[in-house]
Amino acid sequence: MKLVRSICRKLTILLVIPAIVPASCGRSHKTEIIIFHAGSLSVPLKEISVEYMDMNPGVDIKLEGAGSVACARKITELGKPCDIMASADHKVIEKFLMPGYTDWNIWFATNELVIACHDKSKYADLISPDNWYDILARKDVVYGRSDPDADPCGYRTVMMFKLAAVCYQQDSLAEILTAKDLNMVRPKEVDLVALMEAKALDYIVQYKSVCEQHGLDYISLQPEINLSDPSFEDNYNSVSVDITGERPGETMPIKGSSMIYGITLLNEAPNREAAVDFLYYFLGEKGRTVLRENGQSPLNLHLEGPATNMPAKLREYFNR
Repeated sequence: MKLVRSICRKLTILLVIPAIVPASCGRSHKTEIIIFHAGSLSVPLKEISVEYMDMNPGVDIKLEGAGSVACARKITELGKPCDIMASADHKVIEKFLMPGYTDWNIWFATNELVIACHDKSKYADLISPDNWYDILARKDVVYGRSDPDADPCGYRTVMMFKLAAVCYQQDSLAEILTAKDLNMVRPKEVDLVALMEAKALDYIVQYKSVCEQHGLDYISLQPEINLSDPSFEDNYNSVSVDITGERPGETMPIKGSSMIYGITLLNEAPNREAAVDFLYYFLGEKGRTVLRENGQSPLNLHLEGPATNMPAKLREYFNR
């Protein structure tokens, strides 16, 4: 009986080994690039990542979208591995990640706030750039916005309300609108798109680029309040919003400013060489074209922080 069992065991091993070996030998290894990014960059980043992977079949790009503040906290509080972080607000990188997690930040694009709507929105035939705040405040209107503690679009929305209160001489405007429809606050601005497409909301405060990417109708806002125009920087600087700080019970003030997106490579990037190559491609003319085609305006690249620890390949953009 022992002999039979021994023979059976050896036969089983011999049968299993051939099944394992081809599977492991045939599996191709790919270099993985992990990118945490603002939700508003989901569409352009996906497009350029697909193009890059087609040209570099040995690379697999993992995109993880969230509110930019939430992205930063995944790195600082949860210790999640990340190669590149792309933020809808350059200040998130500078406040949360510099200098402990990265030494520099590249400003690369801008955007603006708008009010998105659809053909079934209540008072769609009445709303305009001059009365939108009155429409949103009406009891029978439901509007959505993103979470200020997780997403720059969220705290920029509150900033815009504060600027509008001054612009339209409506002292309680910001308080009224921020206290309304709290059940429609979502972690990031792109989470609101599906609700608009299903017409579950009348209006949302949204980035212009996201509206154009998803074919949403929208109402433009005056440059004095839409956070898009650097010539109104002093005006934007007059407001601020407190968001949740790094420790329980703490808050962190964010000052109003014109919108500037930032991107960086983490010091502890797991796949640094591949990430540098992708970042170089993204910041080049191809990436700028993709941003334009998706309703976002690229900026002349600006480096915040010292270039000494920046990879030489990326420094080329600032030595021209």
